This record gives sequence, structure tokens and C-alpha cells, in this order.
Amino acid sequence: MLLALDVGNSNVTIGAFDGDTLAGRWRLRTIREQTADEWGILIRNLFSLSSLDLAAVDGVIISSVVPAVDQPLEAMADRYFHRKPLFVNYTTDLGIAIRYDNPREVGADRLVNGVAGYRKYGGPVVVVDLGTTINFDIVSADGVFLGGLICPGIGMSISGLFARTARLPMVDFREPEKLIGSNTVGSITSGLFYGFVGMIDGIVERLASGELGPNLKCVATGGQGELIVKPSRWVMTYDEDLTLDGLRFIWERNRG
Repeated sequence: MLLALDVGNSNVTIGAFDGDTLAGRWRLRTIREQTADEWGILIRNLFSLSSLDLAAVDGVIISSVVPAVDQPLEAMADRYFHRKPLFVNYTTDLGIAIRYDNPREVGADRLVNGVAGYRKYGGPVVVVDLGTTINFDIVSADGVFLGGLICPGIGMSISGLFARTARLPMVDFREPEKLIGSNTVGSITSGLFYGFVGMIDGIVERLASGELGPNLKCVATGGQGELIVKPSRWVMTYDEDLTLDGLRFIWERNRG
């Protein structure tokens, strides 16, 4: 069994693979102060609640953009699973090339998404990951990670709007009942929702009309990705487990 962890700035997504099957999936808050034992007890409890065998784990792979948690997670893998984890970075054998000015700067999650998008959907492909930020990660038709775009995330924008205005309320990100809001909450909800959908569609349209061409595939992932598929003109697929699948692909390529 493979234990896969994707550590983001807001959440840690954990997957347990039994072969190609995702036997368990969990999402936890990223707590930078958490110790190795706290991580280990959390994961042990998750396995127990899902009737999974902790002793069956024979591999651990981690993609992390939060350096503060790397050492505790490495210690957790050693102490609770007796395994040395594989941390994904630009030096890992990914199965795709990296064309980036400074490959050290590329977040591990972006590389993993690029691998998964290319392996599952072919190229050229753009993966739209709606997390703390909105990342557009692009892989060419011949399997080269070209880079992408990084935009402010939905939660970040909502918090900023609430914090910097005196009378505007905090709202949830959801599809509004109608385009033109007839009250303040409805107006903000509509502006946020269709604003982000329009931004994503506009960027993908520019990519498709430029060097990537009209055969560009576009897939969304991340906590809020499912919401934008229905109204989007370009994002046709939502893949909740794309990043976890990418970690599995990379593990299978490097396990020897």
C-alpha cells in the first residue's frame, strides 16, 4: 500500500492506494507546528476508522510547498511506517521534462499536477488547481512542463474583500441564483463566482488560441474546482484525485 501526501498552504490531502485503487482519501488542515507524533497519530486514526492496515504501507511519497512540515513528516514516515519518504521536486524522475527558467522555483504540487494531467488526459493539457492560489500548470503535446500562471485564490480574495471594506459582509463561494444581484450578498456572490469563472475561461482561451492550439485539454482540480466546471466554457472535466494520482504515477516510476 502507498501513502501519498500533498501538503499545500491551507490543506494536506492524504491518499492511501491499494495498487491502482484509492482506498482512502482525507483532507486535513496544514498545521505547521504539528509534531511527527501528532501526524502519526492522526494518520493511524484515519487508517483505523477506514479499516485499513497501517502495517500494509510499503511506500510513502510526499509533495510539499510548506518546508516547515517536511522534517516532521519525514520523521513520521520513519517512526510509524519504517519507510524513507520520497519527496517530489525538480530532480525527481517525473517522466516529463521541465522547461522553466529556474526549475528550483517550481512547486512540487505543480509538477505533480502536470504529470497527472499529461498521463491521464494527454497533451497539450492545462491543469487548473483551485487551492490557496489558482495555478494553471501546462504540459505540451510532447510531454514538456512549460510553466503556467499563478493567480490569487478564491479564499484569499474573499478574505481581502471583507478585511479591506467597512460594510461588505463575508460570503461563501457558490453559484448565485441569478447573475444580477439584487442585494449586497447576492451582488458579491455573483461578482466572485462569475469573476473567477470569467478569469479562468479567459486565460484558457488565450492559451488555446496561442501556441498550444485548439486541441488543448483543460482539467480542474482542488477543493473548489467542481464549482467552476458547469458554468465554464473551457473547463470540461473535474478530477478530484488528480494530484494523488500524480503522486502514484511518480512513485511507480521511482520505486526501484
